Amino acid sequence: MCAKPVKKEPRQVETTGHKWDGIEEYNNPLPRWWVWVFYATIVWGIGYTIAYPAWPLINSATPGLLGASTRADVAAEIAAVDAANAPIKNRLIAADLNAIGADPTLAGYAERAGAAVFRTNCTACHGAGAAGFAGKGYPNLLDDDWLWGGTMADIYLTITHGIRNTTDPDARYSQMPKFGADGILDGTQIAQVVEYVRSISGQENDAAQAAAGATIFAENCAACHAANGSGDRTQGAPNLTDAIWLYGGSREAITETVINARFGVMPNWNARLTEDELRAVAFYVHGRGGGE
Repeated sequence: MCAKPVKKEPRQVETTGHKWDGIEEYNNPLPRWWVWVFYATIVWGIGYTIAYPAWPLINSATPGLLGASTRADVAAEIAAVDAANAPIKNRLIAADLNAIGADPTLAGYAERAGAAVFRTNCTACHGAGAAGFAGKGYPNLLDDDWLWGGTMADIYLTITHGIRNTTDPDARYSQMPKFGADGILDGTQIAQVVEYVRSISGQENDAAQAAAGATIFAENCAACHAANGSGDRTQGAPNLTDAIWLYGGSREAITETVINARFGVMPNWNARLTEDELRAVAFYVHGRGGGE
């Protein structure tokens, strides 16, 4: 059965002539002002691609007739800020590290600049709050347990040259033997020394094994960790008598450390940061609460 044609009422909009399933389409064109605005945007878009960088190429983009560059604008802004901060940066470089905090203006700048440097470069390993990542070898910078010392000078030196990297000859360096992997100790001796380490750190332990492990510790570990296990900062040897563990203090974690050793690496930041940035971030880290 065919649909009846739509009866046209007075002043009714014409149809386009299209019909489907008895439904006809009215011919309602867009308002003329809208069409002209649409055309204007097309013209503006073409003009923009001619005047400004727009079309990507293999190694760059079309520069545009006006030569505009957001990269150049940012570089100019950075240069302007650097020029404005040059006097305070020079003061920071010239100041004694331990005297920075005594100058409110200098300390305020170092705190803010150091925080920015830390957030940009250090949070990936030490966390946004500088608390590190327990059990993963990334130190907590908020406590007072420092492998290489927590004075301002010690922190500055560690940041500047890094730890156990191969790019700076002055990097902090120490190496724990792989007592298990290299066959220095057998499985029984490793189990005994692990119990001894747990005993001196105040953890639950097997007393008989710990007693046997004391001799093994004295013969193999005391040279670096000291006779009482309190560590040696000049060698980066951790204190084994407290509850702070870089890689964990469980039997499994300590056993893994004794068998295969640990070899954490920190980059030397003197290749990436300027002298004023090194000093600022050292001041910032020292002020987090664990600095000495």
